[in-house]
Parts: sequence; structure tokens; C-alpha cells
Amino acid sequence: MASRRPRQMRGAASFFQLATMDCELEKRKTVSGNRVMIFPAASSARPLAAHVWAKEKDGFYVEPQWCSDRLFEVEKFTGDIWDPACGIGRIADAASRAGHRPIIATDIVDRGYARFDGIIDFLSEDLSPVTNIVTNPPFQTCNAFVRRALEVATDKVAMIWLARRLNAARWLQAAPLARIYFLTPRPSMPPGQVILAGEKPGGGTQDFVWLIFSDGHAGPPEVRWLHRDGKQPCSETGA
Repeated sequence: MASRRPRQMRGAASFFQLATMDCELEKRKTVSGNRVMIFPAASSARPLAAHVWAKEKDGFYVEPQWCSDRLFEVEKFTGDIWDPACGIGRIADAASRAGHRPIIATDIVDRGYARFDGIIDFLSEDLSPVTNIVTNPPFQTCNAFVRRALEVATDKVAMIWLARRLNAARWLQAAPLARIYFLTPRPSMPPGQVILAGEKPGGGTQDFVWLIFSDGHAGPPEVRWLHRDGKQPCSETGA
């Protein structure tokens, strides 16, 4: 589940190289005369090709296990929990380890999860109410996932979102958004096939959050930071 990446225009590489030359090169004057020598600047930046994967057509991207483990440590859920985009089952497994029952795990495609409960198109099919929905939705349909989940869940909805999308999602002001957990350090969320192939991605390059919607909540959300290493989340309540 990933954001759209801009397509590179044919023949445009040299233009961008020139446009960014001042950022990539260091200019120094020689000891004698006014001649200017240009040397490549030292850089610790990763290669541009690092952790760039082909777009997954169904939005099948996998969060590190700690993201959901930590959520269930700090957020209370009562009643059944449904993950309608379960993928390989990391959220469902974390809910099970936290002692939650029953847990429902569905997706638009069967990814081979051992406790898979069947194929359901969350956005198109008629759905019965459930108590809680906890999921990492396809990034390209995250808005629609939240709106549908708020129609179906009777208590809480928890969803992973790209943090950079929050600023434009003004419609969230009218939703019962109770808490925002910023995930730290930045988690890497590669296509599920990368994980299934046994690869181990490095650190992430994008900020992600858990959005927690609670039925009946009014007012601004509380902002918290959720640490991978288990530190207590610090919080800041909106004014």
C-alpha cells in the first residue's frame, strides 16, 4: 500500500542533474589565482535506488511486526477485531498475542495466511457491523477505507496512514478521531512479496501513524509517539 511515485520523463535526467548540481557539488578556490575548481561533495546519502520496489497493484504492503504489537500494548479494545486487509496476518497475530478474541482476518486476495477467514471486498460488499476494525489499508484507498470502517465498526477503528496525507484530509475534523500515534523510528513497509521472499528491508523513508477513531469522541485528537523499543508514548493534546 504505497503512494504514487512520479514517472521519470524520457530525456530529462540531464536537466535534473544540472538543476541539482549545486546541492551535489562543492566549489573551492585554488590557493593562487581566481580559478574555481569543483569537487564532488562528500555525501552519506543512500543511493537513489535503495529500497525502491515496483508498485504492488493491490496495495499489498507489510508493516514491521512491532507496529501492531505496540499498538495493542497501549490501546484498549473490547470485543471482536476485524482486519479487512490482513495480508500475511501481522495485525491479526498481534491481536491474538494480546489476548483478543474473536479475530476476523479477510482480504481482497488470499495471501496464504494460516488463519485467513476468506476473501471479502471491504469497499464493495454488504457488511455486517463489528465492534472494532484494525488494519493497514491499501494506501491508494485509505480515505475510502476509513469512511467505510466508520460505517461498519461500532466502537473503534485503528488504521495505519501515511503521515503526509493528514494535512490534506480536512474531512477528518468531523470524524471521531481520538488519538494519533506517530510510529518511531520510521517503519519500512515494502511490498508483501519482498517479505515473503525472505528479504529484510532497512530503515523506512516515510512517516507513518496509527489513527484511532473512537465512537462518541468529540474534540481534537491526542497526539502520541509510539516507540518500537517499548518506551511509554509521550503525548500532546491539541488545543
